[in-house]
Amino acid sequence: MRIRGAVLEEIGRSRPYAESSPISVSELELADPGPGELLVRIEAAGLCHSDLSVVDGNRVRPVPMLLGHEAAGIVESLGEGVSGVAVGDRVVMAFLPRCGECANCLTDGQLPCTPGSVANNAGELLGGGRRLSRDGADVHHHLGVSGFATHAVVDARSVTRVDSDVPPEIAAVLGCAVLTGGGAVLNAGLPTDGDDVIVIGLGGVGMAAVLTALSLRADGAVGRVIGVDAQPAKLDAVRALGADAAYTPQELAEAGVRAPVVIEAAGHPKAFESAVAATAVGGRTVTVGLPNPAARSEISPLVLTAEARTIIGSYLGSAVPQRDIPRYVEMWRAGRLPVEKLISGVITLDQINEGMDSLADGTAVRQVIRF
Repeated sequence: MRIRGAVLEEIGRSRPYAESSPISVSELELADPGPGELLVRIEAAGLCHSDLSVVDGNRVRPVPMLLGHEAAGIVESLGEGVSGVAVGDRVVMAFLPRCGECANCLTDGQLPCTPGSVANNAGELLGGGRRLSRDGADVHHHLGVSGFATHAVVDARSVTRVDSDVPPEIAAVLGCAVLTGGGAVLNAGLPTDGDDVIVIGLGGVGMAAVLTALSLRADGAVGRVIGVDAQPAKLDAVRALGADAAYTPQELAEAGVRAPVVIEAAGHPKAFESAVAATAVGGRTVTVGLPNPAARSEISPLVLTAEARTIIGSYLGSAVPQRDIPRYVEMWRAGRLPVEKLISGVITLDQINEGMDSLADGTAVRQVIRF
């Protein structure tokens, strides 16, 4: 079938992207779903730094590539052997499919699926190969989703069904921002007994971590929740969410504030250093940011030993989407996780390059494309 989607043509073009136009909105061919796959009509898709990191070259992927890895939509048809979802269901797409059989999949989310990671790096679906083409040439998939399009064919292991009362915009951000930020708290940070939580980097993932920590405060698992970012507007925003304090990185260091659980969601080596420095004795530093592969941080091994501290890498929030997304839906439905507060703007597909500029400027939390 013919679809319309946002294709990254070239990595590393100069900014502003609104002028250099690394992403074109193109007509493409989408093949029918194969065995174990489904066709989804996209309703909403979120712009994430993981998309920007491909555009600016921090994460090298094969091009041309139809971008978008955080999306939700309605199932329109099923390939052979698909169960658990039906035509007409709303589904959330997650950017790391899980085969459920490899050794990594048996770690309950701690490690990323091996076949899923291989397929993502190759720009293919988990079942192998590509379903996208343009003028007879293959177009690569982005992290098994390619959600910046009117339709997508995805592996059934990339989706989780949600009830129809979950709006498309909410469903979309559950698939990356909430899975990653929320999981950094719930699955990796594991605050208990009134632990304070510091979140460094207040984009969509960091703000989702803040919301999740705040949701635990009423139960006594979390004490103070503190947000850290270099952007004053984001500090105002995190205060409005209910955070107990907000600092720039320099202010945090000068105040000497530390916490048992610190989440680094900025994807920058200096932010990681700040997170380690802000972790209390015996505490856990959880890093979910994705810096350039060449980036390096400087920390003291002696501090880790002498203060019995732990550094935890958490990819996709150490999530198992089929387990965790229903949990976040219930928290949202109960009013404990106001995910809608993450959405800082709604744009059209044709504004995709401008949206990437807003991400790069650090002025957006979560922009959502509404189809």
